[in-house]
Amino acid sequence: MTPPFYGQYPKFHVAVDCIILGFEGGQLKLLLQKRPFEPRQGEWSLMGGFVKRNEDIDVAAERVLNQLTGLHGIYMKQVGAFGSVNRDSGDRVISVAYFALVDIAKVNNDLNHQHSAYWEDISALPPLLFDHKEMVEKALYRLRTLLHSRPVGFNLLPPLFTLSQLQQLYEVILGRDIDKRNFRKRISEMEFIEKTKLIDKVNSKRGAALYQFNKSVYEESKLFKL
Repeated sequence: MTPPFYGQYPKFHVAVDCIILGFEGGQLKLLLQKRPFEPRQGEWSLMGGFVKRNEDIDVAAERVLNQLTGLHGIYMKQVGAFGSVNRDSGDRVISVAYFALVDIAKVNNDLNHQHSAYWEDISALPPLLFDHKEMVEKALYRLRTLLHSRPVGFNLLPPLFTLSQLQQLYEVILGRDIDKRNFRKRISEMEFIEKTKLIDKVNSKRGAALYQFNKSVYEESKLFKL
């Protein structure tokens, strides 16, 4: 039997909190939960859970994301650890935050209802409990940083999208307007953003061309910069 090497040290709870982001109706959205248990029951919260004894922390985040969205293989990045002594009014809890990017159309709505989860515009969030607002702010900062050098935004779009949707996505994440001509010039130079023969007749009155992201072509080039 392995001796308790660290028995003299205090033990804490370890949790994961997930900043689940989606894009719908021209808005960046965050999946929030009406907290169903104490402490702070009924307040707005990020989606999260505790790490199991024999579970890697990344696996714990993947488990929570699957339980709440029904999705596997979600794009996910660690934001950081949050461990202020009094951050959680229930007990001493150290939480590792992750942000995840999903296509809202693929999320299981039944699971959302089961967990009292709702999509809220990132620009009009209600007050969040504990230090969840800080987690969201750091996640958005990291997303904006990644957006300039990696095609992470495509994780928020459906498989087929228009260039207007793509530009709108980048503008809402970066919080600024982008010159249309320059944006489309840069996109035209990227071989992994492919124009299809399909036309969007639902969101575009004139019928806009639909594009797709070719991951394999990107992996070969590894060139992306907006």
